[in-house]
Amino acid sequence: MAVLGLGGLFIKSEHPEKTKNWYRDVLGVEINAYGGMDFLHKAAAEAFPTAARTVFDRFKADSDYFAPSALLFMINLMVDDMDAALARIETAGEALIGAPEAYDYGRFAWLLDPDGVKVELWQPIEPVEPGESG
Repeated sequence: MAVLGLGGLFIKSEHPEKTKNWYRDVLGVEINAYGGMDFLHKAAAEAFPTAARTVFDRFKADSDYFAPSALLFMINLMVDDMDAALARIETAGEALIGAPEAYDYGRFAWLLDPDGVKVELWQPIEPVEPGESG
């Protein structure tokens, strides 16, 4: 027996349709025939063959990484084009939390959804093999 990955994330919401529509309108996430949102592993693997992954981790109870949300969790969504995502967010009139940041493993930006969940956008960067130029 092996755990292969995260099969879903299900969250209660006071206004589920409003929140689903926010993800559709602000981030471009497609709503499936059942009313949820699917992220096919194949699409992420094709865009980022070695960098795509789902991280499942725990933070200390006093961590401020999820701030300004007071919730016990944060959602990280993988994007294939951070610049396009940021432009879409700006067009939708949404505000980022802080400035976008870049590291050797990816680019990041943050915002809050209508339920107060902190959403972290992540554009992975494929690792450079030794001897290759970036």
